[in-house]
Amino acid sequence: MIYLDYAATSGPKPEEVYRAVDHALRNASGNPGRSGHRLSLAAGKLVMETRALCSRFFHAESADSICFCSNGTDALNLAIHGALRRGDHVITSSLEHNSVARPLEHLKQFGVEVTKLDTCIETGVDPQQVADAIKSNTRLVIISHVSNVTGTVSDIEAIGKVCREKGVLFLVDAAQSAGARKIDVQKMRIDLLAFPGHKCLYGPQGTGGLYVRPGISLKTLKQGGTGSRSELLRQPEDLPDKYESGTLNVPGIAGLGAGIQFLLQEGQEKIEAREAELTNMLIDGLRSIDGVRLYGPKGPVRGPVVSLTIDGYDPQDISIYLDQVFDIAVRSGLHCAPDAHRTIGTLEKGGTVRISPGYFTTEEEIAMCVEGIGAISRGEV
Repeated sequence: MIYLDYAATSGPKPEEVYRAVDHALRNASGNPGRSGHRLSLAAGKLVMETRALCSRFFHAESADSICFCSNGTDALNLAIHGALRRGDHVITSSLEHNSVARPLEHLKQFGVEVTKLDTCIETGVDPQQVADAIKSNTRLVIISHVSNVTGTVSDIEAIGKVCREKGVLFLVDAAQSAGARKIDVQKMRIDLLAFPGHKCLYGPQGTGGLYVRPGISLKTLKQGGTGSRSELLRQPEDLPDKYESGTLNVPGIAGLGAGIQFLLQEGQEKIEAREAELTNMLIDGLRSIDGVRLYGPKGPVRGPVVSLTIDGYDPQDISIYLDQVFDIAVRSGLHCAPDAHRTIGTLEKGGTVRISPGYFTTEEEIAMCVEGIGAISRGEV
């Protein structure tokens, strides 16, 4: 199979990730922080090492600022529900994933006010728009770094500067950027960073985390055993324990650590350049095919995500043809982001076909994908 659905989850992983998961299952199968035997201590060491790696990778103030979650959605929900109260105002964009849009829609019924900024497909969220939308009761600004539908990149550093100057919390959805683009939470003035482990960080599914800037306190979504302060009946305030009730996914976290180690060893600049090269090759090939419509930035600043439609075809049918005839894995539909499809005009058309290459994609695979799209457009399948 030619795997071109990295925006959903990374397909092929570095071999180091597979080995790390297997090692954790065999040799660190204890419950971290709960016991004193060697399996528990080994599990705790793996968790501690990966927490430190995440902290280093995102330039956090300390490892305790990284709270492990089950995925990016889990992290976003912790940040959103944990930060907002009745009467608060939150600003977001028209390109957000349902992991942002649905929690906010839910909170509207509890007195939270939501402003969705119209977003430019070429340049992303305008920092001045954010500044103009801030009110006296604005508590939070939530922006996706890279759109999972169009690949649009927002200037996170500029938006972070606005939020810090206005005293408003800034939450970044890094689902499509963590691992694909450099993120420095201190330099970019990010207060909360939600990231999945299974996409551009090359970790296993069921992993992710939330960076919480020191000094910020969120309401907890769950309470329970943390392996610490067990004499207390209330949830401990110490980070990261406050937000990590229950047994952690140690094999997954070990695999996430191995994925980050791979990125650090390969070099993020090299990986970003490679993905940009493949994306540009894909776009150049698709532009030459009659009937293909591309959605996303026309300039060089974009994520490795390409959305398209073919005149006369339903997006779902295109993905089925690619899978069944050409053995190419892509994604079709609304990609859990109806606001983004409303913005680009594809909501009522069943969405788009999304093609997302990754670091392990080859030029030959891109060429075969372009060939397959061309054959479908010409009615040859």
